[in-house]
This record gives sequence, C-alpha cells and structure tokens, in this order.
Amino acid sequence: MKACIDIGGTKVAVSLNSGAGLELMARRSEPTAKTGDNDALARQVMRMVDESCAQAGIAPESVERAGVSSCGPFVMRGGLVEVAAPNICGGIAGPARGLPNTWDTALLEAPLRERFTQVRVENDCIAALEAERRWGALQGFDHCAYVTWSTGIGVGLCVDGRILRGKNGNAGHAGHMFVSDNSDALCGCGNIGDVEALVAGNAIARRFGADAASLLQRATGGDDKAEAMVDELCRVMGRMLYNLIATLDLQRISLGGSVFWNNRAYLLPKLQAQVAGKLPALTDGCELVEAGLADRVGDYAALALLV
Repeated sequence: MKACIDIGGTKVAVSLNSGAGLELMARRSEPTAKTGDNDALARQVMRMVDESCAQAGIAPESVERAGVSSCGPFVMRGGLVEVAAPNICGGIAGPARGLPNTWDTALLEAPLRERFTQVRVENDCIAALEAERRWGALQGFDHCAYVTWSTGIGVGLCVDGRILRGKNGNAGHAGHMFVSDNSDALCGCGNIGDVEALVAGNAIARRFGADAASLLQRATGGDDKAEAMVDELCRVMGRMLYNLIATLDLQRISLGGSVFWNNRAYLLPKLQAQVAGKLPALTDGCELVEAGLADRVGDYAALALLV
C-alpha cells in the first residue's frame, strides 16, 4: 500500500493506493497545520494516513511507501527535506504576515522516515509536472512546464525531457521573481513585490479586500472595476509565463491550482493574450492549456512519485 500525500499552504490531502492502477481510496483533506511545534505538519500527515487506513479497513503498518507532493521552498538538513513555505512558516516574514507561528521551517521528511519504509518528497509542482507528463496534458512533450495559480504560485519545469530540480529541489520557484516595488505586496517569504505577493490567492484578499472567488465572480458578472483588477492580475501572471517561455523555449504549459481552475474559462484567454505575439520566434509553438488531470492533479502528483 502507498500513501499519497499532497501538502499545500491551505490544505493537506491524503489518499491511499493499492498499487493496482490509478485508483485512490479513503481520501481525506483538512486545513494545513500551522500552530504548535514545527513538527506539527509531519504529525498531521501521519495521523491522516492512519485515519485513511481506518476508513479503508487497512492495517496502518501495511502502508510502507509514502509519496509527498509539498509546497516549498525546501531546506535540506542532513540530506532530509524541511519545508520553508512562506504560506506555512510564520518566522520567515515575521508578524506582519499574520501566520500563527514563528517557524523558519516545518519538519517533514525526517519524521516520515521513522514511520514509512520508503519516502519520496518533491516540490508539489515538480510532482504535478511528473503526473501531467505521465497521465495528463503534457504527455509527449519534452519542453514543458506545470504552473499552479492557487494559495501560492508554483512551477515545475522540464527541458530536453529532463525535469529540473536544482541544488535543494527548489527549481521552478518563479512565483518569487521580483516584478514590482508595490509597497502593499508583502510575500510570506519576506519579499516585497514578487509575483506571489501580487497575484496569489492569499495576496488577492490582502490587496483588494475580497477573496479570489468573490473578485472573480464580480469580474465575470460584469463589474468593470473587478474586471480591471483581474486584468492586472493576469498581466503579472502572463508576464511570468512569457518569461518562462522565453528563458526555457517551452512547447506547452499546463495550468492548474484553485484560483485558475475554478475560473479557467475566464482566465485562460486573458493569460494567452499576455503571451501571444510577443517575440514570435520564442512564443510561437508554445500553448497554454488546462491541466489534463483537472482538479485532481495534486492527488495524482503524489502518486506519480511512487510509480
């Protein structure tokens, strides 16, 4: 039995896989632990795995392998992953960010290795990229990316058929590229004016006084002011996508995440318009598409790590 674990800045989801095909069972989801000691996230994951086993009528000790698709960045200590995610660890940007802890990192891999025989931890967008290349919209593409527009902004990158990871598994953190000096755009990483601070799901509420769902509902309903705000969000996000294409010479970018997915019919044309026609030698032949695994990409991302 395998545990498929998806850790985001907003929620943690756990499901089980028997090794027979892609079926996921006993899925559980709850808000990400952000209080207590900095091993709280790892303890939450292990508790949820045990609860999934109870739901499925499976002995917990039969689950020996764990695939963990987690938001980052990561810090390596003793060769093991700790999570330094700006939307989880309040010690990074300090009290101004409003998180209920002072963690610089959240322990993850070390506690899990005490529980499971085999553990593989990857950045969630790298894992999603693997899943999209195996089963989704990026099948057959050697120069591609997966981008999530959700609580945070994340990217998984593949060039020449090779997934890029970097020294600590953090390649693809394009959400932390500086794009503005906007003083109201404080990211959880401490940066002021990076992509995530301007357009991520949690940034929208801080900057505009309305959550992403409400703002987009108003925009799609014909509210001119809301539509202008969304156009600005898409301008920033579109420039990030263009920069990825121009830097890596990509063929296709698959998009997911709650902000994008729940409003994909409205947002995709706006993002495409930000890329189309800009330096055609680089952008022609690169398409933006919806994630082939739809809103289950996070679940299958964790499973892809164990295939």
